[in-house]
Amino acid sequence: MKLLTAAFLTLAMPLWATAQTAPAKPAAPKAASTQKVTKAPGTSSRTQLKSAANQVASGIRAAEAAMSPAELAIAERVFAGRLPCADGVTVNIVADAKMPGYFDVQANKLKYRMFPVATTTGAIRLEDQHLGAVWLQLANKSMLMDQKIGKRVADECASPEQVAVGEALKINPAPSVLDAPAPAGGPVARK
Repeated sequence: MKLLTAAFLTLAMPLWATAQTAPAKPAAPKAASTQKVTKAPGTSSRTQLKSAANQVASGIRAAEAAMSPAELAIAERVFAGRLPCADGVTVNIVADAKMPGYFDVQANKLKYRMFPVATTTGAIRLEDQHLGAVWLQLANKSMLMDQKIGKRVADECASPEQVAVGEALKINPAPSVLDAPAPAGGPVARK
């Protein structure tokens, strides 16, 4: 953010200084009442300053919208489409064709603009930081949460791939992290 502020000041300060130090213009002779006086459009220093500020702002938006290769890799693993969830809720996830890595997520009448965020657990996480929504995608289910109200909007959502993983886990459950592995030599005798 400091770098972006410095970039803005670098662009804006020369224009501001020019506007402050410009000599006063001599009074123009009055035009005849039959003639129209027209000004050249966009020549004021205020217009130049506004234009420079808009260019900096659009540069900031473009930099924020750019995805890293890691974020794009996460986006490739997101299950898109209509996902049925618990309680009759349906979540629709659509990848944005114009901006790779971004998704439009809709549940009921709620609409979110989400992008991938790296996690330490390996779960796929999409966020809409403006509205405070999070989409978590695990191997066997997904959920949509609203962090502002602290509630799940949709739970137990599953794509066909996630349903298959869920069925496989019912047949062959994953070991619990709380289960200790059996010792290699059999049970240990205590004295």
